[in-house]
Amino acid sequence: MASAHSCASLPLQTTSHVVLVAFPFGTHAAPLLALARCVAAAAPSTTLSFISTPQSLASLPPVPAAGNIQLVPISDGVPYEADPPLSEQEKISMFLAMMPGSLRAALDAAVKKAGGAAVSCVVSDAFLWMAGEEAEAAGVPWVPLWTGGPASLLAHRYTDLLRDTIGTCEQATARQDELLGPFIPALSVHRVRDLPDGVVSGPIGSPFARLLHRMGKSLPNAAVVLLNTVCGLDGVIDAELKANIPHPLHVGPLHLLASPPALANLSPDINGCLSWLDLHAPASVAYVSFGSVMTPAPAELAELAQGMEASGAPFLWALKDQARELLPQGFLERTRVRGLVVSWAPQQDVLRHAAVGAFITHCGWNSVLEAMASGVPMICRPFFGDQMLNARTLSLVWGIGVGFEGGSMTKEGVVAALETVLKSEEGKRMKAKAGELKATVAKAVHHPDGSSQVNFNKFLAYVIN
Repeated sequence: MASAHSCASLPLQTTSHVVLVAFPFGTHAAPLLALARCVAAAAPSTTLSFISTPQSLASLPPVPAAGNIQLVPISDGVPYEADPPLSEQEKISMFLAMMPGSLRAALDAAVKKAGGAAVSCVVSDAFLWMAGEEAEAAGVPWVPLWTGGPASLLAHRYTDLLRDTIGTCEQATARQDELLGPFIPALSVHRVRDLPDGVVSGPIGSPFARLLHRMGKSLPNAAVVLLNTVCGLDGVIDAELKANIPHPLHVGPLHLLASPPALANLSPDINGCLSWLDLHAPASVAYVSFGSVMTPAPAELAELAQGMEASGAPFLWALKDQARELLPQGFLERTRVRGLVVSWAPQQDVLRHAAVGAFITHCGWNSVLEAMASGVPMICRPFFGDQMLNARTLSLVWGIGVGFEGGSMTKEGVVAALETVLKSEEGKRMKAKAGELKATVAKAVHHPDGSSQVNFNKFLAYVIN
């Protein structure tokens, strides 16, 4: 029987060569690396080649030099010295233009680095459908990992249905407040406006939108589809996914499934966040972070700061250094007794701290999982991608989140949201519900018979055999 924190029931002795191909933008590579760590621990004789761009690899936690994970860089064609700097969308477009040629070269490099060991399985970020074509050409299984929320995966699977039913661009904009339930019952609480850009509105002809459209069509070619979530959080969506993609396996949250020794000392508290939290009462502090990619517009950032100040609540705010100048004049000085603004915080440790009672978040899926695993209710300000769908799920399906009227943060809206989550009876109910979900997540990951443990072992069978 496995220990409470191991990734598999029994270590597997194999000589397989598993290649993992990351989407090297945003926070996509981190869950795939966590998965690689789990496979490496469970199958110590397996060689794992982790492919991503040099910039992406440099941003990830280091892997043991003597372990069975080897890092393989892939060319992305991005001139990082460009002046002015390229946008994220421009970088993604250049990266995609290099595929599949750069992927084929990286796979050849992985085989060479592994001493000639042929690839036995290709595991990729689900975005990279072309990895499935490379796997098919090699005669090996393709296993995509969906790193976002499950609601958005359904949206991408049903893109053609949504476009045919709702229309696109101006037609979709005119129907943005309609619920999706009549078209997709599993998304009954979500609206047309919550769909990711590129599905029915926005730049539907962009390289990125075409990538996701093609991905949705390619998933039936997979041997297994991994989901970085927990089985049973939304039974209706689970059933819909099971009917629409081959062998969906919920193996998340991957940051918990990876064994603690593999993750130890990866997030040193360089800014003293945890010792500062130690000084505060349980569930009294609001933690604020919008992830590594997004910073709110200057006017909205100022409204958030004014609301934090007016609320009187203690707060820990992870804010990029270059954004500090956008804060209201004198804000840092006036709030220094009850507020701590840092350039970076060890988010998982912060959310696990007993003093944190609310999380003001962009609702990126990694952040949602980390908060859920810690039992922390969320105040939702989504911006793009799957974040709008995630925010609606948090508030209307799970009951552990609140949003802002009109979508944007205002001083009054921030004060009201903090009052609700930190001090009201509704906030107590949210905290209780978040605690129940925390227990569900912990059982799935840490119990030998938990759903994520069982599904990870099923995945190993595909990978190894």
